[in-house]
Amino acid sequence: MQHPYVITVSSEKGGVGKTTLATNLAIYLKALHEDLPVTLFSFDNHFSVDRMFRIGRGQPRGSVKDLFSSARIEDLVETGQYGVQFLSSSQELETISRNLDDVSCLARTLASADLPGIVIIDTRPAMDIFTRNAVFAADRVIVPVKDAPSLENCRHLQQFCEKQGLSKSILRLIPCLIDSRIRYSGPFKDAYQLLKAYAINRGYRCLEGYIAKSPKVESLNTNPEGKIYPILTHGRGTNVHLQFSHLARQVILDFRACQKPRIARYSQALQERAESRQEIFCSLRSSLHDRCLICGNPLPDLSAETGPLYYAETSDSRKAGFIEEDCFADLVFRHFYNSDKEIPPASPLRELFRESSRRSYFAIAPFDTGQGYDPARAVFCRLDDQGQDVSKKVLELKEFQTRFLSRERTRLFQLAAETLLDDKGTPSGRLLLVRRVERREPEEILGGELRSHFERVMAAVIGRLSGHPAIPVIERSESLRPDFAES
Repeated sequence: MQHPYVITVSSEKGGVGKTTLATNLAIYLKALHEDLPVTLFSFDNHFSVDRMFRIGRGQPRGSVKDLFSSARIEDLVETGQYGVQFLSSSQELETISRNLDDVSCLARTLASADLPGIVIIDTRPAMDIFTRNAVFAADRVIVPVKDAPSLENCRHLQQFCEKQGLSKSILRLIPCLIDSRIRYSGPFKDAYQLLKAYAINRGYRCLEGYIAKSPKVESLNTNPEGKIYPILTHGRGTNVHLQFSHLARQVILDFRACQKPRIARYSQALQERAESRQEIFCSLRSSLHDRCLICGNPLPDLSAETGPLYYAETSDSRKAGFIEEDCFADLVFRHFYNSDKEIPPASPLRELFRESSRRSYFAIAPFDTGQGYDPARAVFCRLDDQGQDVSKKVLELKEFQTRFLSRERTRLFQLAAETLLDDKGTPSGRLLLVRRVERREPEEILGGELRSHFERVMAAVIGRLSGHPAIPVIERSESLRPDFAES
């Protein structure tokens, strides 16, 4: 499988020439190397890419919206004018942006595709989710700047790279739409030299040269045929033609110097992550208790039953298993809500708990006195779906019921004995995280998206309890997005 070298053209400032830069760069790359696959698409909705490259009036295979679904990118691209492959633009991106918050979606799509050569992505004049996806996937981000305001907006791209652990060296600024007729007195003779000096002073790197403002080039977008003509075929007599030729050669040199594109490294990281998850899945599955962690009764064939269960796992993943719904609900009502009365299964309180637990996690941790763990107390937390505390209570960890001569263990102590206490009955330092799961697919919590969410919540809880002397945790990766920082 081959992976592309990705170039993203981005600026929050409108009217700086992003689309002109992206579309014409694709054509000049093909002109320099006819056999080099070049694919282009745009997250802007002005359909310039379609108008420039579509051959005939056939229906598109798909659009850029499908990049964020399960569609294969190889099935979406089509060959257009000048030998450039392209994806159709879409006016429906806003509808999917509301449910899209993962900046790695596009990178995963590209990682799963057999798409060689160079991919060029044109973005909107905003740091929206689509621009962030395009920047996250890029080997090179070309930022056209034409004035001081567009230069100031570059800091948002820089901040995004820092937040994602990306090297700022992937950013390259290029002065664009420069009016070469304007001259200054002093050390900077023209707008190109001034903008480049400002950029370097702010710590940015620049591409060699600039793209000049040209009435001839601007006229290529407006004509009676409603077409958009490329500079290569209709602007050869302009300085812009020479400037694009120079820019394309720089891109080719960068492409050749890149030993392993970012998407190839990302694909390898995904594969390693998948293998690691499979190991964790097999390890957890083999160590699962075959009985309820509270009552000790054998669990029936999970796949053949209906209704919910609760999955419990310690912070070091050494202890894991399932809890029957009634057992866990009884524990919560008895110890957390101090209810001495038995709550009937059909009670409205039970139904309310069942409904609210769909959006909850529960954590039980040893009580830290500041000098060690108290074997007679534990901290019980109810968390929201993101792992933030909703309520918290310190519970007495009594082994037996308070009834006269009763030798029946309490549900809380039974759960602690199975998971949090060592063989001598002292706190091991582990914490226990509990999550409601559906009985018909319980192993989803061991591997898959639910597993990823479970691990993120576990990490969040551990982070808040970091004041405890020592909570041993298994070495686990927090994200499928490893650090691809470049030198």
